[in-house]
Amino acid sequence: MEINTLKILSVGIDVGSSTSHLIFSRLTLNRELDFSNKTNRFKVGEREIIYEGKIIFTPLIDENTINIPKLVDFFKKEYENAHITPEMVDTGAVIVTGETAKKSNAQEIVKHLAKTTGKFVSATAGPNFESMLGIMGGGMLEKTKEINKTIMNIDIGGGTSNIAIASQGKVISTSCINVGGRILGIYENDEDGEDFKIWRIDEPAKKVIKCLQMKYTIGDIISKSDLMKIVKELAQALLEVMRGSAKSEISRSLMMTKDIEFNSINRSVDFYSFSGGVAEFIYQIYREDLEIEENVKSQPKKVNVNPFNDIGYYLAFEIYSLIKKYNLKLIEPENKIRATVIGAGAFSLSVSGSTCYYDESIEFPLENIPIVPIDLDYNKFFFSQYHEYFKETLHKALENFNLVEGKDLFAIYLEEWLVQPILTPLAKSLEYSLPNLIKNDMPLLVILGKDGGKVFGLKIKRETTIPKLICLDELDLETGDWVDIGAPLNQGEKKAFPIIKKSLVFKN
Repeated sequence: MEINTLKILSVGIDVGSSTSHLIFSRLTLNRELDFSNKTNRFKVGEREIIYEGKIIFTPLIDENTINIPKLVDFFKKEYENAHITPEMVDTGAVIVTGETAKKSNAQEIVKHLAKTTGKFVSATAGPNFESMLGIMGGGMLEKTKEINKTIMNIDIGGGTSNIAIASQGKVISTSCINVGGRILGIYENDEDGEDFKIWRIDEPAKKVIKCLQMKYTIGDIISKSDLMKIVKELAQALLEVMRGSAKSEISRSLMMTKDIEFNSINRSVDFYSFSGGVAEFIYQIYREDLEIEENVKSQPKKVNVNPFNDIGYYLAFEIYSLIKKYNLKLIEPENKIRATVIGAGAFSLSVSGSTCYYDESIEFPLENIPIVPIDLDYNKFFFSQYHEYFKETLHKALENFNLVEGKDLFAIYLEEWLVQPILTPLAKSLEYSLPNLIKNDMPLLVILGKDGGKVFGLKIKRETTIPKLICLDELDLETGDWVDIGAPLNQGEKKAFPIIKKSLVFKN
């Protein structure tokens, strides 16, 4: 009897600039039982969060090094508190975010956690990926479908502000700027809160201090007036890229990605939502403002303005002031400080179609596979020189990604439908174009955007000498994506594969 529902346990682990925490989610995969859907593929249906862990400050040894033993011990205890063992976890993602991704041992900790926290837990990083997790985990992506509006979500953590615009349930564009609540750490130096002692200065804060022609280092006393000048510049830089391209010297120096692509939006942004730790303060100030609309605030309240010894509250105040100035409409997300970790644990998983092909000799998981989209003119496969046409197209694409055929593992992505007459010439073109892959006994990974993975996979095996093959289908991928591929989720005749799509900032 064919299985129509699968329940899997997923973990999301976030090692951030300010804080680290995890969640466990129970994901229900339902097979699409539809007469128009011949493959009856699985899709993620319900997402139930079954455990939200404790939030701690990310432990550091110094400004460049994460305290790995302390962090590993924390997550080990969280598993014990949740009564969950790594063997019980089917999938999930570990993401290192913001300034923490720049630490000297960031790659080491995220890989260690990925290997030791579950069967198929993906090590991830990357500002655009964080932006997508933030808008999904905060509930705003789903909200765009509910209210039929375009929403920009800004996830402001300790080191970065990750921006995503979505409409009709789809993310349209993402961006990231180095504006966060913990890039400058301060202690109150007097009872009046007019002077502060600096205990932490991250690189983005150093850039702003330099642009303002100030000179501060760790251990110095900074006046409140100078502190607010720095915070105002950070808030203005963020609002600048929320409303257009980065033009000022400061905003350009803080950008971690390209600008938001406003040209790709058919209409203007209707609502703005904020997630991340700083968002907790923004909505606190927003609610206070709604309660006392006639009270015009000129400075942040003295009470609880520095609960975490950083600039988080001051930054929130300045951002909210600019939101009012520009008359931007606020909407509050379902999740704020936990948005990214919820995105990692509950929204990072994709599932391939059920009619795929793979050689059982291949060991899973396959990790950090770059996606190489190939845009083909299928009419050329009806002419005699189609082998050369395909080889030239493929190798040009590989060059763009600095990939070497026969040395690097990659996945060829074919987005459009494959019609029956071109399957054989396309299979033979793959064989002709990949001599070193065949010689070195490497697996060929082919991913289709539409259905047909099993048919095309069988065609490749019958018509070529390619030794190892995985041919997956019904996956929506694009240039710049990387994927991890896990072992099949089910053992029936129709097998579906778990996929985690991500972006990476680590060098191999």
